[in-house]
Amino acid sequence: MKTPLALALMLAVGACAAQTSADAARSFPSQHGPVQVQPVAGGLEHPWGLAFLPDGRMLVTERPGRLRLVSADGKLSGPLTGVPEVWARGQGGLLDVAVDPDFASTSLVYLSYSEPGEGGSGTAVARGKLVGEALEDVQVIFRQLPKLEAGQHFGSRLVFDREGRLYVTTGDRGNWDFPQALDKGQGKIFRIERDGAIPADNPFVGREGADPAIWSYGHRNVQGAALHPDTGKLWQTEHGARGGDELNIPDPGKNYGWPVITLGVNYSGAPIGSGKKEMEGMEQPMHQWTPSIAPSGLAFYDHDRFPAWKGDLFVGALAFQRVVRLELDGEKVVAEEPLLVDLGERIRDVRQGPDGYLYLLTDDAKGQILRVGLE
Repeated sequence: MKTPLALALMLAVGACAAQTSADAARSFPSQHGPVQVQPVAGGLEHPWGLAFLPDGRMLVTERPGRLRLVSADGKLSGPLTGVPEVWARGQGGLLDVAVDPDFASTSLVYLSYSEPGEGGSGTAVARGKLVGEALEDVQVIFRQLPKLEAGQHFGSRLVFDREGRLYVTTGDRGNWDFPQALDKGQGKIFRIERDGAIPADNPFVGREGADPAIWSYGHRNVQGAALHPDTGKLWQTEHGARGGDELNIPDPGKNYGWPVITLGVNYSGAPIGSGKKEMEGMEQPMHQWTPSIAPSGLAFYDHDRFPAWKGDLFVGALAFQRVVRLELDGEKVVAEEPLLVDLGERIRDVRQGPDGYLYLLTDDAKGQILRVGLE
């Protein structure tokens, strides 16, 4: 039986914990009322990708090469074993994470990362079975070739479509020749089966000199990708140089122009490629940002918890340190609202949680998982 003193101490500790949690939450204005931001977990070194497991736990990657489990109350596991070796330099390292559509029966988890090898490194995708706090039977199912020494523009998001095929987004690795070359792995979006096989209906299957895994090409650095909840189409964001960040709906076999055409200029102010903004046979973005916001994570909101957000698209911004809310009319952006502009954090990933909140990753040496919703 607890003494009155013990009970008083318990109540005091509980009140203190509640107050600490309340103090940690922050509120920011928006068109639809105050937006509350609540820390879920901290102490993550440049977290990059987030995925939800069916039991409510989360998987989060850290760019230096660690994969962790996160409980619903924010408790972090130790680094999981079995994660492939990563080339953790510059912008490279452990990148995105995705859960198999049939995880309940397969236990498969997919990781994108910069893989070391002859010639430098390249974006790769591996999958393994999640068993306790380990990945087992890990196998590489995709490799970007050739590998390069450059330390930038790896992409890379992983998105499953409704048929269970996997989209893999990549970057140009700073090379301006390869995004237009169909036999090179840079500056492309790829579409593969879950085991790495090539879908028979990919646009370049059977074309001599073309990688049959390519879905679309002429991309610069695709760091945001999400499947539209109604149409099932892939939407993606990519970094421009100085201006010209893009939002696209990549159609199979289409050329998105980089670096021949772009709405931006080089960091020096010099023109890029042809110096033109348009050219026949090359697609225009459906939306663009100049100056650049450096778009990263991308998420559609389709939950009933916050009806004012339903149907909107949320974009994480690294350079502008905010989340951008886009209102859509079909496949057109009709309004744009910057959110959390005073948060002061580079937003690396944006995900809708099964509870209807948005979850953000902050790109920092002491990065966090944040839960976001309307008050």
